[in-house]
Amino acid sequence: MGLFRRGPKRDPRDTPRDPAFEFLSEAEGRMLRSLTREAFAERGLEVTVFADHMTDSAQRNYNLYNLAAGCHNDERGSRAWPALIRDHVDKLVRAMDAPSALDTLSHDELRARLFPRVTSDTNLPDDPAFVYAPAPAPGLREVLALDLPESVQTLPGDALSALGDLAELRLRAMNNLRALPVEEHEVVTHEDGGTFHLLAGDSFFTASRVLVLDDLVRRITGKALGPDGALVAFPFRHVLAFHPITGMDVVPALNALAGFAAARHEEAPGPVSPYVYWWHRRRLTQLSERVDDGIGITVGAEFQALLERLLADDTDGTP
Repeated sequence: MGLFRRGPKRDPRDTPRDPAFEFLSEAEGRMLRSLTREAFAERGLEVTVFADHMTDSAQRNYNLYNLAAGCHNDERGSRAWPALIRDHVDKLVRAMDAPSALDTLSHDELRARLFPRVTSDTNLPDDPAFVYAPAPAPGLREVLALDLPESVQTLPGDALSALGDLAELRLRAMNNLRALPVEEHEVVTHEDGGTFHLLAGDSFFTASRVLVLDDLVRRITGKALGPDGALVAFPFRHVLAFHPITGMDVVPALNALAGFAAARHEEAPGPVSPYVYWWHRRRLTQLSERVDDGIGITVGAEFQALLERLLADDTDGTP
């Protein structure tokens, strides 16, 4: 993923901005839409171009946000855009023309590809087919999805009912999530001294590993999470950041994670959440929020009591 490598070449921020994607300039936005329209045309599909999506003659919509963010974040700059866009459109067209995996794969093969996925509730249609998906925190939903060779297919309730019992399917999906390899891991130290672990990878389910955080932390650090849990952030689908809570270093870590989550959510493909959360007893409690002048930290009574106890322990030298 290269989250902390040299950044891509971009038009200066003082140039006029694209009306749909503020992280692009007007010129970059025009280039994105032109190249994407051309890529569809080369594959025999004429599309109508809108600010944030395209529509073909069959009224199928193609959202441009993830493609725009992917181009924007490529460290090679706009010279890489034509190939990136052609590859993206190729995958869309192949997925559109291919028979459904639900019709071609056996139940065992489907279960082997089943994963839980944490996503923003704005990414789901207002459809009773997704009423099965719980909310791990306000604004988030946990759906079940198929990890296919070139796409991820989020499954509605009726498709899941044909595969078996929902509780058993979720258990299998969680086990599949636990078995994912660790792709990239580093410990990040912020300028104010806050530190956190950063997990990154090409998997669309990296952020969703917050659902099995206790297992993941033990696997990465060799230590079990303590009773106070951890701070976590998952700004987009390819990253998960965490800080095990063991003392008052939680305060600079909270500030560092809040800034990281807000910044990385804005311009990344597959955005999930711009906030930092307290993972405690397998529950998520939101700790940061957007305010007029940037990012604010808001803690409830339970987390405040934790901070007061940690401060008292730090003051009297209790380990």
